[in-house]
Amino acid sequence: MTAIAISAPGGPEVLAARDCAVPDPGEGEILVRVAFAGVNRPDALQRAGAYPPPPGASPLPGLEMSGEVVAVGAGAPQDLLGTSVCALTNGGAYAEYCAVDWRHCLPVPRGLAMAEAAALPETLFTVWHNVFQRGMARDGETMLVHGGTSGIGTMAVKLGKLFGLTVVVTCGTDAKCEAAREIGAAQAINYKTQDFVEVVRDLTDGKGVELTLDMVAGSYTQRNLDCIARDGRLVTIATLGGREATINVGKMMVMRQTMTGSTLRPRSADFKALLAQDIRENVWPAVAEGDLRPAMDRTFALREAGSAHERMEAGEHIGKIVLEVAGEG
Repeated sequence: MTAIAISAPGGPEVLAARDCAVPDPGEGEILVRVAFAGVNRPDALQRAGAYPPPPGASPLPGLEMSGEVVAVGAGAPQDLLGTSVCALTNGGAYAEYCAVDWRHCLPVPRGLAMAEAAALPETLFTVWHNVFQRGMARDGETMLVHGGTSGIGTMAVKLGKLFGLTVVVTCGTDAKCEAAREIGAAQAINYKTQDFVEVVRDLTDGKGVELTLDMVAGSYTQRNLDCIARDGRLVTIATLGGREATINVGKMMVMRQTMTGSTLRPRSADFKALLAQDIRENVWPAVAEGDLRPAMDRTFALREAGSAHERMEAGEHIGKIVLEVAGEG
C-alpha cells in the first residue's frame, strides 16, 4: 500500500510517500480501506519529533480516518465487514489501509460525507471528553475557547451550541472572528487587538465564564483564571504557549476554581472504547440527523500531506483539513 512516512524529524518536507505492507488486523481489530484521513496538530508534532507514538502504535502519522471495513480480526464483530466507519486511531491513518480497534469506530450515517466523517473523531473525542466529562459543562453556561477557528475550536463551538452552551472564542484576525461567528460562536475576540480578559469580564457583567478550553497554557494560564467565574473550570489540552506557568494560588482558592487537563493519545484502549460508546449514545444521534457536522477547510491528496501540514502550521485554515486517500495506488 501507499503510505506517508516520516523520513526524519523535521518540517513538512520530511513527509514522503512510501510502499508499505498492508497491516494485519490483530485481536479485536478491523482493517479499513481508508477513504479520507484527518490532519491534526499532533501529527505535526510527531513529524517534528516532539510527540513520539506510544508503545505498540504505528509509526505512521494520522489519528483519524474514514473508510470501508475490508477485514475483521479475531474477536471483532463479523458484521462490520463491508460497512463504512470513521475511527479514532493510534496512528497509521495516512495510508491506504489502517488497522484499528473496532471499539474506537463509529458508523458513517447516511448523508455524512466520508471527508466529513474523517474530520470528526479526533476533535469530537477530544472536545466531548474535555468539555463535558472533565469540564462538566452544563446547559446555560458560558464557555471560552481559544483558537476558535481551529479544528478543535470549531468543534467546541458547534458541540457547545448543540448542548446549550454560549461559546465565546478568541481568534487572531478580524476575518477569523467573523468566520467563528458564522460557525456559531456567540462572540469572537481578536486577541491581537483586544485583551480577552477584559472583554470576557464585560460580556459577563464581571462574573466571568464557567469554563475555559485552552490550547495555549504558559502566560495564558493566569489570564484564563482571571476571566473564570467562581467555581469555574479551566481545562488545558495543549501547551502551544509553553509548558510552565505561574499562577496566583490564593486567588484560585478564594474563587474555588478547578484546573485540569488531559491528552488523549496515550490513554488506554479501554478508556477510548468507553469514550466512543458515550459519544455513540449522546452525540451520534445528532450526527445521524444532520445537526452536527465538522467545519471543513481544504482537502489535499495523500501525497500532498506536506502541503496540508504547511497550511495547518501557517494558521490559515478554518476548520478541518483532510487528506483524500482512496484511489492513491
